[in-house]
Amino acid sequence: MSATEGPVSGEVPGARAAPESVRPPVVAMPGHASPTVNDMLFLALRRVLAPLRHAPWWLKVTLVYAAARVTSFVIFAAAAWQSDATPWYGQQPGYLEFIDSWDAGWYEKIFNQGYPSVIPRNADGSAQPNEWAFYPVLPLLARGVHSVTGMGWAGSGALVATLAGFAAALVVHQLFRHYAGPATALWGVAFFAFFPVSAVLQVPYAESLGILFLAAALLLLIRGNYWGAVPLVILLCLSRPAGVPFAAVVLLHLFLRWRNRGAVPFPWTQRLAGAVLLAVSAIMAFAWMLVAWWVTGDRSTYTDTETSWRGTGLVLFKPWFEVGVQLAGPFWGPLLPVLFAALAGLYLSSRAVRRIGPELRVWCAMYLLYLLAVLHPQSSTFRMLLPLFPLALAAAFISRSRAYRWAVLVMFTVLQVVWVVWLWQFAAISRGVGWPP
Repeated sequence: MSATEGPVSGEVPGARAAPESVRPPVVAMPGHASPTVNDMLFLALRRVLAPLRHAPWWLKVTLVYAAARVTSFVIFAAAAWQSDATPWYGQQPGYLEFIDSWDAGWYEKIFNQGYPSVIPRNADGSAQPNEWAFYPVLPLLARGVHSVTGMGWAGSGALVATLAGFAAALVVHQLFRHYAGPATALWGVAFFAFFPVSAVLQVPYAESLGILFLAAALLLLIRGNYWGAVPLVILLCLSRPAGVPFAAVVLLHLFLRWRNRGAVPFPWTQRLAGAVLLAVSAIMAFAWMLVAWWVTGDRSTYTDTETSWRGTGLVLFKPWFEVGVQLAGPFWGPLLPVLFAALAGLYLSSRAVRRIGPELRVWCAMYLLYLLAVLHPQSSTFRMLLPLFPLALAAAFISRSRAYRWAVLVMFTVLQVVWVVWLWQFAAISRGVGWPP
C-alpha cells in the first residue's frame, strides 16, 4: 500500500498498535489455516522493506539498480568460472577479463590508438571489420577516467558503463513519472534494470550511455525544454546510432504542439527552439558517417564497415527476409518479418502501451522500424532491443498484481542467465560455437 492510500480494512485511523508485550498470542482459529512458511517469509520481507516505503525516490531507484547489477555480476562471474579459453582471455577468467570481450575489444582499440585513417580492405575491395563501426563517447570518457585513476581500459570502461547505467535508471524513473504513479514507475525501472540483456549496462559497451542520453533527451523534449535537449541529442548520436528515429519523435512532438496550440500556448520562441532541435537531430543522424568520410577520405567508410560483418552491401529490410528464409524456408520465411511487424504493431496499439504517451510510443515504433530497415538480424539483436525501455513501463501497466510483477522479475533474471551463458561464453555450451552478444 502506498503512502497515499487509506488504511487497511479493519484498521482505525490514528489508532496505535498495542505494545508487543501486551498483545494476545496469535491462535489459529478453527476453520482457518495456519500461516505457511511462504506467508511468514513474505511478512518478514515486508518488515525489512517497510522503512523504505517512505524513502526518497532516488534511494529506491538506487537500491533497485544496485540489486540488478549485483545479480548480473553473480551471473557473469559464474559464467566466467566455467568458461574455456578464448581469443580475449584464458580459461576461467576474472570478471573484468570476461566482460572485456566481443565488442568491448573494438572500444579498447579506440581507447588505445583511436580510429584508422584508412579502412582495411580485402583483395576484392570489400571492407574488413574495423573501429569505425563503434562510436567515440565511451572510449573518450574511459580515457578521462584512466587519466584520473590510472585504471586500464577494462576497469575504466566498466566503471563508465555502470555509472551511466545508474544515471540512466534515475532519468528513466523521472521520465516514467510523467505517466505513472510512484509505485508503478519504480516497477517500470525494475523491469528495465532486470531485463534479460540489462547485464550489458555494466560492461564496456555503449548501451548504458545511449540509454542515459536518450532518456534525458526524451524527458526534456516532453517537458518542452528543447534547448536543453540539443546537447543530449549530440551526445546520443555520438554514442549509439539513434538519430533517425529520434528525429521522427521530435517531428511528431512539434506537430502535436502546433495542432494543440489553441489549448496550450506554443510561442514562437519555443517553435524556434523546436525547429533547431529537429534540425540538429536530423543532422546528427548522419554526423558520424560524415566524420568517417572526412577522416578517411572515403565517403562509404561507415556503411562499408557496418556491413563488413554481414558480408553483403546495405539493402534496406532485405536481411530480415533472408534470415526468415533460412529459418523457415522459401514459402514461410518471407512471412516471418511481416508477422513480426504485425505483432509489434498490435502490441504498440495495446491499452498498456497507449498509456506511456505518444512520444514514447512513437520512439518505440520508429526505433523498431529503423532496426527492420538497417539491421542484419543476429544474436546481437537482443541487446539492441534495450532502447525500447519505455515498454518496461507498459509492462508494469499490464497488471498491478504483486504476483505478476514479481513473476516478471524472476523470468527476466532466468532469461538473463540464458543470455549470458549462451552468448558471452565464446564456446557456447549448447552448440560449441560463439555468438556475439
